[in-house]
Amino acid sequence: MTNSLNKGKKRKAVALVSGGLDSMLAVRVMQEQGIHVEGINFYTGFCIEGHTQAIRKKDRDKPKRNNALWVAEQLGIKLHIIDVTEDYKSVVINPKHGYGANLNPCLDCKGFMVHEAMEWMTKHDFDFLITGEVIGQRPMSQRKDTMPIVTKESGAGDLLLRPLCAKLLPETLPEREGWVDREQLLGFSGRNRTPQMALAEKYGFKNYAQPAGGCCFLTDASYSSKLADLWKARGEKTYEIDDIVMLKVGRHLRPRPHFKIIIAREEGETNFLRGYRKNYLSISTVSHPGPVSLIDGEPDDDDLELAARLVARFSRGREAELVTVEVMQKNGESRNIDVKPLLADEIPGEWYV
Repeated sequence: MTNSLNKGKKRKAVALVSGGLDSMLAVRVMQEQGIHVEGINFYTGFCIEGHTQAIRKKDRDKPKRNNALWVAEQLGIKLHIIDVTEDYKSVVINPKHGYGANLNPCLDCKGFMVHEAMEWMTKHDFDFLITGEVIGQRPMSQRKDTMPIVTKESGAGDLLLRPLCAKLLPETLPEREGWVDREQLLGFSGRNRTPQMALAEKYGFKNYAQPAGGCCFLTDASYSSKLADLWKARGEKTYEIDDIVMLKVGRHLRPRPHFKIIIAREEGETNFLRGYRKNYLSISTVSHPGPVSLIDGEPDDDDLELAARLVARFSRGREAELVTVEVMQKNGESRNIDVKPLLADEIPGEWYV
């Protein structure tokens, strides 16, 4: 029953909207109770949906959309997208609670986002915060013993309501005050998503994003390996937005500790890397069709010859006696050299980052 002090007042909640099914359902559960909901989505730099699909030919026919915007459209709510790339660096570089299976700081990440959402909520005069979390669904941030950590360290306290599993958690202020009816909240738990899918069908939600780790690059083992290699080569944990994007494109090989080669795998990546030639030393084949490649580091002449031979190996001149390549400096100055392509057995597996 609605508290008499709040009778007639329409309560407002801000929802963390990732673009996945759970946050979508959490919002709808609140809407069904007459709560005005607006979404908030934080841009960290590590979730660039549609990026590689737009570059790589093999993925080009896949549907490309911003799932958070799509969810907001389906729900009929306003979505606020906030850039937190700079503040988020401390979460990635030095997570208090460590990393998950890869370089994903999931527990710190959730605490950070809830904290930022709480600040937004206070500033814009909203009443409480909701998320789509489900107990036991994520091994690091969504366990019964870690969810209270997010609640406490974010400063959200009992203003944080998790509608999909609320019946398995202590009552929050919105429930105690009668802003929402606890009996209409849910008690989902575990990694089985059958209950969510059934609820989605009830609400008529279709074509929603599949979970599969979400869109965060940091949950991907290959991507995390490249980021760890970048930090090791630089001697410090640091990154910029261009680094984040570049780690998703091309083959990354490190023949020697002080330099790395990024070799395009197809035409789309070649076109993309070509746009970065003012930022990197680059190598491309002249005598035979082949990829554009960028060099990150400070190679000497011997290194450049090795890099050129490696690039030649990935061109159509791999079987030729010699391949002519163009070595271009960042300032646009270039020279051509003839090199013998490396043989397959001359490229050790450990070169691949």
